[in-house]
Amino acid sequence: MILEMTRPTQGGLRQERKLEAVSNNLANASTIGFKKDFVSFDKAFKARVDQDFTQGDVIKTDNPLDVALGPQGLFKVETPDGIKYTRNGNFSLSSEGILVDKSGNPVMGQGGAIFIDTVDPNTSVNIDEYGQIFLNNEILDTLDVVSFENMKGLEKTGDNLFVYTGDTADEIPSENVRVEAGSLEQANVQVVEEMAKMIDYQRMFETYTKSMKTFDEIDSKAINDVGLFT
Repeated sequence: MILEMTRPTQGGLRQERKLEAVSNNLANASTIGFKKDFVSFDKAFKARVDQDFTQGDVIKTDNPLDVALGPQGLFKVETPDGIKYTRNGNFSLSSEGILVDKSGNPVMGQGGAIFIDTVDPNTSVNIDEYGQIFLNNEILDTLDVVSFENMKGLEKTGDNLFVYTGDTADEIPSENVRVEAGSLEQANVQVVEEMAKMIDYQRMFETYTKSMKTFDEIDSKAINDVGLFT
């Protein structure tokens, strides 16, 4: 019965990984710029978690420092662990006047970290559709928005950030970048769809669990019966 037990065990483990991914998607359905996970399996049934980079809905906020990207591109931020990437454009200014993400990491412009001097109360900050940042109608810097040919090289590291596992020289400047200031991209998670997947995966998991229990009972009965005739 070892082979019979192995198959439902492997099937149950696969469903468990899918359930974990769906649960994480649902938990982040309201996270700005979140990209949903999906699980795939290779020929050896080894699980791999990848991200779906399709664009989420864009909503207006009218905050000039909120930025939504078009279908392609990633913002670069400088973290204590090096450069990371995100689709979350919910930016603000630090006490030093540095443009930062929600975790306080500096957002990178093409000239490095972006300093915006807003001491003057009449200062106006605007970001155009190309990611150019204007201070009182004078260009200050341009958001460093990049992409990668192999998006599977991006892995989540927490705080809605990605790290690129390959060579950072693989960065491709997003020539067709489309920026929408005063807006934010929502998570690309369709709650109803994910709930339907969860129900389906849960049912399959329970089916595999019942199969394992049945084979375990058959094994126990066989062992006990053999014991009676020895």
